[in-house]
Amino acid sequence: MANWRPPPSEKGFVDTVDRSDVGRHGDTALALIGSTRVSLTEEDNKRIRRKTDRVILVILIWVYFLQILDKTVLGYGATFGLLKATHLTGNQYSFVGSIAPIAQLAWQPVSAVLIVKVPHRILMPCLLLGWGIAQSAMAACHSFGDLLAARFFLGVFEGGCLPLFSIITSQWYRRSEQPLRVAAWYGTNGLATMVASALSYGLGHIPSSVLESWQIIFLFVGLVTIVSAPFVYWKLDNDIPSARFLLPEDKPKAVERLRANQTGTGTHEFKMSHILELVLEPKTSLWVALSMLLNVGAGVTNTFGPLIIGGLGFDKYTASLLNIPFGALQILVILWSSWMAQRFRLKSVVLFSIVLPVIAGLVMLYTITHTKGHEGALMAGYYLLAFLFGGNPLIVAWIVGNTAGTTKKSVVMSLYNAASSAGNIVGPLLFNSADAPTYHPGLKGVLGIFVALAACTVLQAANLVFLNRLQERKRVKNGKAAKLIDHSMEDTYHDADEQVDVDVGLAEGDEKAVARRHDRLGDHAFEDLTDRQNDEFVYIY
Repeated sequence: MANWRPPPSEKGFVDTVDRSDVGRHGDTALALIGSTRVSLTEEDNKRIRRKTDRVILVILIWVYFLQILDKTVLGYGATFGLLKATHLTGNQYSFVGSIAPIAQLAWQPVSAVLIVKVPHRILMPCLLLGWGIAQSAMAACHSFGDLLAARFFLGVFEGGCLPLFSIITSQWYRRSEQPLRVAAWYGTNGLATMVASALSYGLGHIPSSVLESWQIIFLFVGLVTIVSAPFVYWKLDNDIPSARFLLPEDKPKAVERLRANQTGTGTHEFKMSHILELVLEPKTSLWVALSMLLNVGAGVTNTFGPLIIGGLGFDKYTASLLNIPFGALQILVILWSSWMAQRFRLKSVVLFSIVLPVIAGLVMLYTITHTKGHEGALMAGYYLLAFLFGGNPLIVAWIVGNTAGTTKKSVVMSLYNAASSAGNIVGPLLFNSADAPTYHPGLKGVLGIFVALAACTVLQAANLVFLNRLQERKRVKNGKAAKLIDHSMEDTYHDADEQVDVDVGLAEGDEKAVARRHDRLGDHAFEDLTDRQNDEFVYIY
């Protein structure tokens, strides 16, 4: 495979790029606009964004909701007789909860390639159909082995969902718009929790001599997922140039409005040079750490949440209903935290702030005795764990906003999902049914993990500040302004090369820099450069 990368020179990356080579190895958007700049007004920007929301965002919201719903109903199946019907003993239920993320973890290398090589309109409905069939098949399981097999395939097909959705979001939206869009589809975590609670309550009351309550629940959500696959194929578009919902004159404008992102709009070429770069970056290791640590807690609430509530003395029906406020709080936290990140442009500070209530909730669950009269305080502690669900959309938006290059972005997001899967594996294994109803050993372990998460958030923010300093030095060396205005993070649209003072930060006496000013800012935004290869890239923290 031929892998193009900007050749190094003392003039810097962007001054020696062969434009004909760029045409072969750049984004698909280059075929639409080439090297021209398209005139775009704020009204155009808003109109295109609204159209994109009505098609792309609606699909992302619905499909991600189904993915979380299919995951979540396992815990409700356990409260409606799954454990007894399938003869699960000891830690077997924990392993059933962990096998799906194990499959996701194993499948991530394949997912990273598929996301780059396979058109999104084909890939998404295939994944949807696959996990819908696996979820429906769980209704026919009668043993530990049956459940493991069904959950394994559920994990395989769900494995590419989050990386794919993250990349789609980055390829259709400006960086300032991404946090709330990620929150919109990721926020269905809370909606799925609420719907799963209500569905399990309602479906659990259906009298049947053929199917048990847990089988009805699994079959219902699986079939809804299956019938959604054709709808997704019908409505989804692969990219901006092929978008059917955009007028021909709007397509170049839709590309132009993303120029300031400096992250590209996607290509189908898989580049090994991108992988080498991300492997050598400390930034990648910190993304992995943030994902794994956060999702240990997410795995606990998804698998053991209903059981923890049941351990407080409530029956199975009440336990199901009591998770509805938990889901509502998830939605509020996700929307609030993502809005704060967009409003103040400080994702690290917001992420750190939502970790603190989670730590407080874990301390409450660990220290308050499970005796009559303490149910309210224990429920309050449990509900505080909902703050952790604000973390994933923040981290996802943080990653895609700080990663350029299609292959690099796909692999980084697959690593993120692999780490998330690892967290979902470890989380349930920290909890043993022998420790019911308090689960103190597991709570103690998760508490330490969230303290480590807070520390890693601070480290990553400091690392990104350092990387911006390196980018400034690189720009000065290349004859550009040290500091650039990052228009991708502004609420209103501005041309990518609109700067207040281009002379700020130029090396003194650099006459060659003046001669190179014909190279406008943003000219290399769609050449599938990585964030390190493009000296105009600005990291966000």
